[in-house]
Amino acid sequence: MMEASAAAGLALVPMTLDDVDAVHALECSVFPHPWSRANFSDSVKAGYDAWLLRDAEGQLAGYFLLMYALDEAHLLDVAVAGTRHGTGLGRYLLDTLCARAKEMGAESVLLEVRPSNARALAVYKRFGFAEIGRRKGYYPAHEGKREDAIVMRHAV
Repeated sequence: MMEASAAAGLALVPMTLDDVDAVHALECSVFPHPWSRANFSDSVKAGYDAWLLRDAEGQLAGYFLLMYALDEAHLLDVAVAGTRHGTGLGRYLLDTLCARAKEMGAESVLLEVRPSNARALAVYKRFGFAEIGRRKGYYPAHEGKREDAIVMRHAV
Protein backbone atom coordinates (compact mmCIF):
# COMPACT_ATOMS: atom_id res chain seq x y z
CA MET A 1 0.00 0.00 0.00
CA MET A 2 1.22 3.51 -0.72
CA GLU A 3 1.69 6.17 1.89
CA ALA A 4 -1.43 8.23 2.51
CA SER A 5 0.64 11.38 2.07
CA ALA A 6 1.02 10.77 -1.69
CA ALA A 7 -2.65 11.58 -2.27
CA ALA A 8 -3.04 14.12 0.54
CA GLY A 9 -5.01 17.13 -0.65
CA LEU A 10 -6.13 15.39 -3.84
CA ALA A 11 -9.70 14.58 -4.81
CA LEU A 12 -10.79 11.65 -6.99
CA VAL A 13 -13.63 12.82 -9.26
CA PRO A 14 -15.39 11.36 -12.32
CA MET A 15 -14.08 12.54 -15.69
CA THR A 16 -16.54 14.53 -17.81
CA LEU A 17 -16.42 15.94 -21.32
CA ASP A 18 -15.40 19.29 -19.79
CA ASP A 19 -12.18 17.61 -18.58
CA VAL A 20 -11.08 16.23 -21.94
CA ASP A 21 -8.84 19.17 -22.93
CA ALA A 22 -6.90 19.07 -19.64
CA VAL A 23 -6.63 15.27 -19.73
CA HIS A 24 -5.41 15.34 -23.33
CA ALA A 25 -2.83 18.02 -22.46
CA LEU A 26 -1.49 15.89 -19.58
CA GLU A 27 -1.44 12.83 -21.87
CA CYS A 28 0.58 14.74 -24.50
CA SER A 29 3.03 15.95 -21.86
CA VAL A 30 3.94 12.46 -20.62
CA PHE A 31 3.61 10.09 -23.61
CA PRO A 32 5.54 10.18 -26.91
CA HIS A 33 2.53 8.59 -28.68
CA PRO A 34 -0.48 10.05 -26.83
CA TRP A 35 -4.14 9.23 -27.20
CA SER A 36 -6.05 11.72 -29.32
CA ARG A 37 -8.52 14.16 -27.83
CA ALA A 38 -11.24 12.15 -29.61
CA ASN A 39 -10.12 8.96 -27.81
CA PHE A 40 -10.85 10.60 -24.47
CA SER A 41 -14.07 12.22 -25.64
CA ASP A 42 -15.32 8.93 -27.11
CA SER A 43 -14.40 7.06 -23.92
CA VAL A 44 -16.38 9.47 -21.74
CA LYS A 45 -19.34 9.37 -24.14
CA ALA A 46 -19.22 5.55 -24.14
CA GLY A 47 -19.55 5.57 -20.36
CA TYR A 48 -16.18 4.03 -19.55
CA ASP A 49 -15.17 4.22 -15.90
CA ALA A 50 -13.02 7.38 -16.07
CA TRP A 51 -11.59 9.20 -13.04
CA LEU A 52 -9.38 12.20 -12.32
CA LEU A 53 -7.16 13.23 -9.45
CA ARG A 54 -7.28 16.99 -8.83
CA ASP A 55 -5.44 19.06 -6.27
CA ALA A 56 -7.02 21.72 -4.06
CA GLU A 57 -6.50 24.33 -6.81
CA GLY A 58 -8.22 22.09 -9.37
CA GLN A 59 -5.01 21.17 -11.20
CA LEU A 60 -5.00 17.73 -12.81
CA ALA A 61 -2.56 15.35 -11.08
CA GLY A 62 -3.54 12.13 -12.86
CA TYR A 63 -6.30 10.00 -14.32
CA PHE A 64 -7.36 6.51 -15.32
CA LEU A 65 -9.93 4.91 -17.62
CA LEU A 66 -11.32 1.39 -17.25
CA MET A 67 -13.53 -0.66 -19.52
CA TYR A 68 -15.38 -3.73 -18.24
CA ALA A 69 -16.09 -7.00 -20.04
CA LEU A 70 -17.60 -9.87 -18.09
CA ASP A 71 -15.32 -10.48 -15.09
CA GLU A 72 -12.36 -8.44 -16.35
CA ALA A 73 -11.49 -4.77 -16.28
CA HIS A 74 -9.27 -3.41 -19.04
CA LEU A 75 -7.07 -0.49 -18.06
CA LEU A 76 -7.30 1.69 -21.15
CA ASP A 77 -5.09 4.54 -19.95
CA VAL A 78 -3.48 5.82 -16.78
CA ALA A 79 -1.13 8.74 -16.25
CA VAL A 80 0.38 10.94 -13.57
CA ALA A 81 1.44 14.53 -14.28
CA GLY A 82 5.18 14.69 -14.94
CA THR A 83 5.76 17.06 -12.02
CA ARG A 84 4.31 14.39 -9.72
CA HIS A 85 6.29 11.38 -10.97
CA GLY A 86 8.02 9.52 -8.16
CA THR A 87 5.57 10.72 -5.48
CA GLY A 88 3.52 7.52 -5.12
CA LEU A 89 0.59 8.73 -7.20
CA GLY A 90 1.05 5.97 -9.78
CA ARG A 91 0.74 3.40 -7.01
CA TYR A 92 -2.24 5.28 -5.58
CA LEU A 93 -3.99 5.25 -8.97
CA LEU A 94 -3.31 1.51 -9.38
CA ASP A 95 -4.64 0.82 -5.88
CA THR A 96 -7.70 2.92 -6.64
CA LEU A 97 -8.46 1.46 -10.06
CA CYS A 98 -8.03 -2.11 -8.81
CA ALA A 99 -10.41 -1.41 -5.92
CA ARG A 100 -12.84 0.17 -8.39
CA ALA A 101 -12.59 -2.87 -10.71
CA LYS A 102 -13.26 -5.24 -7.83
CA GLU A 103 -16.22 -3.12 -6.74
CA MET A 104 -17.62 -3.40 -10.28
CA GLY A 105 -17.34 -7.21 -10.20
CA ALA A 106 -14.06 -7.74 -12.02
CA GLU A 107 -11.74 -10.54 -10.96
CA SER A 108 -8.71 -9.12 -12.74
CA VAL A 109 -7.36 -6.04 -14.49
CA LEU A 110 -5.69 -6.34 -17.90
CA LEU A 111 -3.45 -3.77 -19.57
CA GLU A 112 -1.08 -3.33 -22.48
CA VAL A 113 2.23 -1.52 -22.14
CA ARG A 114 5.04 -0.76 -24.55
CA PRO A 115 8.26 -2.75 -23.96
CA SER A 116 10.08 0.59 -24.36
CA ASN A 117 8.15 2.10 -21.41
CA ALA A 118 10.57 0.82 -18.77
CA ARG A 119 9.23 3.13 -16.04
CA ALA A 120 5.63 1.88 -16.42
CA LEU A 121 6.75 -1.75 -16.71
CA ALA A 122 8.67 -1.43 -13.44
CA VAL A 123 5.67 0.15 -11.68
CA TYR A 124 3.29 -2.54 -12.95
CA LYS A 125 5.65 -5.37 -11.97
CA ARG A 126 6.21 -3.93 -8.48
CA PHE A 127 2.45 -3.65 -8.10
CA GLY A 128 1.99 -7.34 -8.99
CA PHE A 129 0.97 -7.32 -12.64
CA ALA A 130 2.32 -10.34 -14.53
CA GLU A 131 3.02 -10.64 -18.25
CA ILE A 132 0.55 -13.00 -19.92
CA GLY A 133 1.31 -12.39 -23.59
CA ARG A 134 2.33 -10.05 -26.37
CA ARG A 135 0.45 -8.29 -29.13
CA LYS A 136 2.74 -7.97 -32.16
CA GLY A 137 2.87 -4.54 -33.79
CA TYR A 138 0.14 -3.18 -31.50
CA TYR A 139 1.41 0.38 -31.02
CA PRO A 140 2.48 2.98 -33.57
CA ALA A 141 6.15 3.89 -33.23
CA HIS A 142 8.54 6.38 -34.80
CA GLU A 143 9.01 6.62 -38.57
CA GLY A 144 5.93 4.54 -39.40
CA LYS A 145 7.17 1.52 -37.49
CA ARG A 146 5.16 -0.53 -34.96
CA GLU A 147 5.94 -1.66 -31.42
CA ASP A 148 4.65 -4.75 -29.64
CA ALA A 149 2.50 -4.55 -26.52
CA ILE A 150 3.17 -6.54 -23.40
CA VAL A 151 -0.17 -7.78 -22.05
CA MET A 152 -0.28 -7.92 -18.25
CA ARG A 153 -2.86 -9.11 -15.70
CA HIS A 154 -3.41 -8.49 -12.01
CA ALA A 155 -5.98 -10.33 -9.89
CA VAL A 156 -8.14 -8.01 -7.78
